[in-house]
Amino acid sequence: MSSSLVQKYNVPGPRYTSYPTVPFWDESTFSVGGWESSLHKSFDENNGELSLYIHLPYCESLCTFCGCHKRITKRHEVESPYIDTVLSEWKLYCDLFDGTPKIKEIHLGGGTPTFFSPENLKRLIDGVFKLADHADDYEFSFEGHPNNTTKEHLQTLYDLGFRRVSYGVQDYNPTIQKAIHRIQPFENVKRATDQAREIGYTSISHDLIFGLPFQKMEHVVDSINKTLLLMPERIAFYSYAHVPWIKGNGQRGFDENDIPKGDEKRALYETGKKLLEELNYIEIGMDHFALESDSLSVALKNNELHRNFMGYTTQKTNLMIGLGASSISDSWYAFAQNAKGIDEYTKLVNAGTIPVYRGHLLNSQDLIIRKHILNLMCNLRTSWEESSNYFEELPKVLSSLKEFANDGLIEFKENKLVIVEEGRPFVRNICMAFDMYLLKKKPDTQLFSMTV
Repeated sequence: MSSSLVQKYNVPGPRYTSYPTVPFWDESTFSVGGWESSLHKSFDENNGELSLYIHLPYCESLCTFCGCHKRITKRHEVESPYIDTVLSEWKLYCDLFDGTPKIKEIHLGGGTPTFFSPENLKRLIDGVFKLADHADDYEFSFEGHPNNTTKEHLQTLYDLGFRRVSYGVQDYNPTIQKAIHRIQPFENVKRATDQAREIGYTSISHDLIFGLPFQKMEHVVDSINKTLLLMPERIAFYSYAHVPWIKGNGQRGFDENDIPKGDEKRALYETGKKLLEELNYIEIGMDHFALESDSLSVALKNNELHRNFMGYTTQKTNLMIGLGASSISDSWYAFAQNAKGIDEYTKLVNAGTIPVYRGHLLNSQDLIIRKHILNLMCNLRTSWEESSNYFEELPKVLSSLKEFANDGLIEFKENKLVIVEEGRPFVRNICMAFDMYLLKKKPDTQLFSMTV
């Protein structure tokens, strides 16, 4: 990749798990009543099918690379009351629906879901299905910490229908692990991966990060080579998002000069990508790779890939309910985020109130632009052949993208835009040209991580 292109386009930008992005939500027009109306509409349009994200926020120690909402504690007596609250929140939603929800997708995230005991995780999932049915072709997944994911965790969740597990690896180098406060030897990851395979999990994912403090090329090569010894079906190869102004002291445990940037950082990704592709991993959208046989690769091939707050997914459900403190829900027509603090979240649920504290109701232009950005993030192309995909500012957007075409990153076809292979690393930048909120408001302070 051209060094000059990296320097030119490496600017702060969103990752586009939503549009509008959270900093530009219009909270002045949002209301819980509007949110509930959007839920009714989406529930009916989707015949009661929905996805469920459940945020389990507890961790026993703080990983300094992490940007998630979490609470650090070794007190496991917090598990049961928290699950009680999540199930009470779920009942509040089910009471709104005109019918029994059919769950197509569940993802347990955090925090550390495997902080919770297998017994409590079973109580959680059983409690969800007291008020819901399984949809056809459902897919359940969870995030596991290799150090504390036990065979009992894996077996219990497998028996409940889970077939996907994602392990956070990050990097195997001891110096980097110490800097990010995530000490886990390869042996622990291998054990957790082998046990999942023995039990019958069909899709195992490893999360790796490039751009971590003190990370050099040899570290990335070593971590990927170790990962390839285990051949997980999916690999997420994320860019480290250094946002200490958002996440506070957790990301201030090392000096800015310790973090690879620009060309040096991008070279880490390109080398990792080459190693993965040599063993037939297919690049999926942005930051993700999968074996050809994995459902994520199949969805890409069939133009059925979807992206939401959980990342890339094969389940294209337009209604996603987020349960738990800080969770974000998406009805397609609106977004809503729960109270971030566990105490405040619990208080609202116990008062019989859906615990959202902010959100955004999408207008007609938002919905059109959302489709374009989703098309670009998932399929690296979008079209305005149909009049329903046209919006007033589109000519200005296309004009602003001419520079990307001149740089050989995109191609214009009749009423279509295609991101070529050389343009894949700049997909976030290309999406930013469509982002009317970002263009009009032009924030004075840095809100997002760097794009490249």
